[in-house]
Amino acid sequence: MAIGVFDSGVGGLTVHRELTRRFPKRDFVYLADQAHAPYGGRGGEDIVELTKTGCERLFDAGASVVVLACNTASAIALRRLQQTWLPRLRERLGRPVNILGIIVPTIEAATGKPWSFEAERPQEGEKVASIDITGVFCTAATAISRVYEIEIDKRREDIAVFSEPCPGLAGLIELGAPPEELKVVIDDHVDALRRRIGRHPDKAILGCTHYEIVAELFAQALPAGTVLIEQPTAVADALERYFKAHPEYDLGDSGRRDFLTTGQAGPQSELVSQFWGAPVTFEQA
Repeated sequence: MAIGVFDSGVGGLTVHRELTRRFPKRDFVYLADQAHAPYGGRGGEDIVELTKTGCERLFDAGASVVVLACNTASAIALRRLQQTWLPRLRERLGRPVNILGIIVPTIEAATGKPWSFEAERPQEGEKVASIDITGVFCTAATAISRVYEIEIDKRREDIAVFSEPCPGLAGLIELGAPPEELKVVIDDHVDALRRRIGRHPDKAILGCTHYEIVAELFAQALPAGTVLIEQPTAVADALERYFKAHPEYDLGDSGRRDFLTTGQAGPQSELVSQFWGAPVTFEQA
């Protein structure tokens, strides 16, 4: 039994690294769907099917809980799989299993409010005293879903959200593009968001786990003092609360670490290894 972590590629390692720090004795199986990465430019049905296939592979490998360490999969596929696929899967496996996403914990961290909270609407003519601006750098699919705009607005009227889709950036990171090349792309997107808003955001969400690998480049492109919402930390905090409330899941306790890919097995890029702190080698899924 284990905790499964799924992503279209290597971006989910940012979440996976924090989870292994938080739960060092638990067993983990990481699956990167590199044969089909990145997901950000794919259609909704395609994303749902690929995510379902990846989760099924992890459950077959013994995972009790699968964390979708992918904003695109969490935004597009999670709810549908939870509602229509998981009930039948639980019956087939005969054991407790679940799929959890990373957007809910991120929104909780960005708003300071629990997911169950819903803000009261202001009275007619009543104005919000001040507005903070949160920028979301994400894939095209996540931007189209407007999940961050919709869900943050439900909880905080004093936060305005603007998403900046960054097509191609996740693919460059996946391929191990050099920092100087990535810096040009990131600087362009930060400036595009600034021009669209009229100023820089007060806070920023890196709404693609690939972007966490190069978080320092985003920090350099944004003004000093801009708060970056740390998605891996938010996810680890939420998962810790979840496991305390749900002791029925068998998560293993041997500290096993398996890295699987649907793509080409072997060592990952130098960029990924530098982020991880050691060489990362994947086995064929």
